[in-house]
Amino acid sequence: MATTLVTPDQDAIVSEIHVAAPAERVFQALTDPQQLMSWWNSEECQTEYFEMDARPGGRWRFGTRKTKPNFKGVNQSCCQGEVLEFDPPRLLAYTWISNWHDDKNLKTVVRWELTPTKDGTHVKVTHSGLAQESAARKDYSGGWPGVVQQLKKFVEK
Repeated sequence: MATTLVTPDQDAIVSEIHVAAPAERVFQALTDPQQLMSWWNSEECQTEYFEMDARPGGRWRFGTRKTKPNFKGVNQSCCQGEVLEFDPPRLLAYTWISNWHDDKNLKTVVRWELTPTKDGTHVKVTHSGLAQESAARKDYSGGWPGVVQQLKKFVEK
């Protein structure tokens, strides 16, 4: 089960989960476009594309198929950014610029930390830079737990 919290300064969402798979396997699922497209999906958010130049300074982008307008009236979500940190299989961090934020140019940061355990991997994702995005922060606090649950289900199968 995922645990999720909003930091006291309201700047970040932190979701954590234990996955019964090695960190190398989890890291692959986070960076390989074909794998990510097969697990980062739901009825409300169907992935249409995911691209990542997996290296520091590399670009990435993600988009969904058109749906009924949902969060803030957006019916086709897209986000993009730059890889900030890339240290397989323990760390991946990238900027996150989203079309559903109030400030469409705001660079938030998503940071994945993978820590090996005796029976798998502790996965911690922190989405920071959200202090000025109260509506998005609320949406992410419900969204990231589902994302890490889907990741767990995918890598454990």
